[in-house]
Amino acid sequence: MKVYLDDERIPYAGWILVKTPAECIALLSTGKVEAVSLDHDLGDDEGIGTGYDVLLWMEEQVVTNGFNPPEIRVHSANVSARIKMEQAVNSIYALRKRFAE
Repeated sequence: MKVYLDDERIPYAGWILVKTPAECIALLSTGKVEAVSLDHDLGDDEGIGTGYDVLLWMEEQVVTNGFNPPEIRVHSANVSARIKMEQAVNSIYALRKRFAE
């Protein structure tokens, strides 16, 4: 499955829309997600969290549980957050490679 985390945009055709990090993480936990596309800003003023929280979860899971991350995309319009998220994506893939050896 392909998961699209966003609170405003419409997902690509064939993608499952989720609006919170918790929903996204629940699907990632199944091990059946082949791709994920993340927005950063999700109405965080309500304590929902951000797309970056999903990346932090994935990073931790790679290290502690041997999680195999799916293809990760970032579609956030928040430029500074996008840069931070892309750095996290690179870290996740590097850690996966390191712990897979």
